Amino acid sequence: MYQKIQRMRNALRRDEGMVTSEYAMGIIAAVGFAAVLYAVVTSGEVSAELQDIVKRALSARM
Repeated sequence: MYQKIQRMRNALRRDEGMVTSEYAMGIIAAVGFAAVLYAVVTSGEVSAELQDIVKRALSARM
């Protein structure tokens, strides 16, 4: 029983972090998501809606 627990501990401790290819894939995914988000936010329809929301928020009475 003790040997099984020891082997599990050793297996969990061998994690050395991400390798370079995993970092690269993460960066590519983040850049892709940022590009899609930028395209959506700068589109005419979304931009007009965001401007309308900001105008209403600034003109609201407290």
